[in-house]
Amino acid sequence: MAIVTHLIVDERGAYIGKHQGRLQVRLGRQIMQEAPLLHLEQVLVNGRAVSLSADAVSACAGQGIPIHFISYRGTPYASLYTGGLIGTVQTRRAQILAYTDQRSVVLGKAFARSKISNQAALLRYLAKYRKERDPAVHTELIGIAEDIERHLKELDRLQAARVEEARPKLLGIEGRAAQRYWEGVKLAVAVEADWPGRRGRGAQDVLNSALNYAYGILYGQVEWAIVLAGLDPYAGFVHTDRPGKPSLVLDLIEEFRQAAADRPVFAMVNKGTTIELDEQGLLTQKSRQALAEKVLQRLDKEERYERKKVPLRIIIQSQARHMATFLRGDRIRYTPFLAHW
Repeated sequence: MAIVTHLIVDERGAYIGKHQGRLQVRLGRQIMQEAPLLHLEQVLVNGRAVSLSADAVSACAGQGIPIHFISYRGTPYASLYTGGLIGTVQTRRAQILAYTDQRSVVLGKAFARSKISNQAALLRYLAKYRKERDPAVHTELIGIAEDIERHLKELDRLQAARVEEARPKLLGIEGRAAQRYWEGVKLAVAVEADWPGRRGRGAQDVLNSALNYAYGILYGQVEWAIVLAGLDPYAGFVHTDRPGKPSLVLDLIEEFRQAAADRPVFAMVNKGTTIELDEQGLLTQKSRQALAEKVLQRLDKEERYERKKVPLRIIIQSQARHMATFLRGDRIRYTPFLAHW
């Protein structure tokens, strides 16, 4: 029997309880899944019709196992973890103070550099499979990747004393690069001819719905890494402050969208994996399950990082820790994650 490390629960009416050292998922009297706490790394609850026992929550908190909740559209709406993880003060003080000095600009530029570089790298990766089959598309994708990479020079020239001064230009650079990236995606991914381009909240097409759901799963991983590093998920740098807005999560997730979410979703679409929407325009349960499994598998895949191969989810945790040490002054520089395929 395969060891369950990621427990995904999205059956309407399901109940998660604790039974003899493991989590047990029941639907009525039927046992749907069981996962030993010893090997469990996280619980992902999809939708709003799932209930948990206090024993299950307590067991997960005691074992350091986060429970993430996302809607059927992929919107994260809650996470549960032990309160002791947010008891660090020194790192959070440094994080708040950094917003008013050069450290905030360094991080803002690093997040943007990673996002832009990884967008170009993924298009190059997708292009290499078309070199023989469709040379014209291959050439066009390489040209778009080069256009995206030119925006890195704009980042190099950007100077500011604090991120509030740099934000408009940072967002402008990112936006222009992203526009070209999604133009490339339309060429490289098997989407409908009238695909509207990237859409977030309220998307009604298969690709955007799948991406939104994948980003929701990734969001939980990034938030967990930030909390473990002693950082405040709500005190970001590039993303502006707003009550209830996890700005730092939205900052750091930019380093990992292409590697952890875009790549597996594009692969599913191009390989003809069935991803369906129901009559309400929501992903079906089968599609959500398939997407969650692919994204979590991708997070367990090893990537080149700091001269060795490391699972992507560990890289996320390492980047959060590196950010914390940079903010505290224990690390001279912050180096963003750059994917290599």
